[in-house]
Amino acid sequence: MLKLYGAKGCPYTKELRESLLWDQEEFVEYDVEEDREALKQLITLTGERTVPVLIEDDQVIQVGVSGRGCIVELPSSEGEDPL
Repeated sequence: MLKLYGAKGCPYTKELRESLLWDQEEFVEYDVEEDREALKQLITLTGERTVPVLIEDDQVIQVGVSGRGCIVELPSSEGEDPL
């Protein structure tokens, strides 16, 4: 099954999600702005904070949409390691 790592405010995440839905692909979506573990996984898989990212069988198959993406800000909490 496909995994989509994205962010609610990213128009490219929306574009990729709509494309997957149109193609009737099954996927699980993770919002890396809301889910700290998903953000850690994204960075581990890609080494970056760009979304959207499409994963299949733990392999990155797409980053961004047509060369475009959004950079996710790291969460900041005082006294806490962001990742």
